[in-house]
Amino acid sequence: MIPRLDPVGLDELVAEAALLTRVDRKYVMTVDEAASVLSELPSQTRVLTLEGRRSFAYESYYFDTADLLSFRMAALGRRRRFKLRTRSYVDSEDAFLELKTRGARSATVKERIGYEFSARDELTARGREYAALGLESLSLRDLDTTDLVPTLATRYDRTTLLAPRGGGRATIDTSLSWELADGQQLHVPGLVIVETKSGLRTGDTDRLLWRHGIRPSTISKYGTGLAALRPDLPSNKWARVLRRRFHPAAIAV
Repeated sequence: MIPRLDPVGLDELVAEAALLTRVDRKYVMTVDEAASVLSELPSQTRVLTLEGRRSFAYESYYFDTADLLSFRMAALGRRRRFKLRTRSYVDSEDAFLELKTRGARSATVKERIGYEFSARDELTARGREYAALGLESLSLRDLDTTDLVPTLATRYDRTTLLAPRGGGRATIDTSLSWELADGQQLHVPGLVIVETKSGLRTGDTDRLLWRHGIRPSTISKYGTGLAALRPDLPSNKWARVLRRRFHPAAIAV
């Protein structure tokens, strides 16, 4: 899918990204659409390459209450909301616990700590302590971190691009799958999610996608995936992408 591009190392990629005031946009498309668009990337675009690899396996476990407080806050557009997950880089067996919160003033804060790879599918005592401290700002008085349990796992392969001349970077996620705590799985092999991260001006990849008529989509790996697996849940926020990209013909059981 990705044309032959020159490599970029992780240190340089991180250094370039640190200079950006990030504006993130997500785009959803088929494998064929992505292959066609990405074949037109500027030749100076570089791809993250580590030990000869250009694609890396990611895995996340999301933690929520039994009544799915985190999911419902997002689905219903609540001003105060949170998302708690482990993110694992499977190839290197590195893991982090990440907490993303949005307070009353709609300011989003995302923080993370290192985590044991072997414990990535559970919330340890240290993880609960970290989550409790981070959630204090939301004043969720009825939320006890002991109520947070693994609710959904997501898995995918990611390729990361760095555009030339400060044109931003982009991630390309393929081979996406979701799994509920009870083992029910959802595979959407024909789905590709491209997320661009640019500065104050529109990034190179954004402009390329727009020229092909591909516009940003409202999608959340947690929210959309859980809604696709649980049609009984509220899903209006992601209805369009669910209807277009998660229809029965696109799903592999």
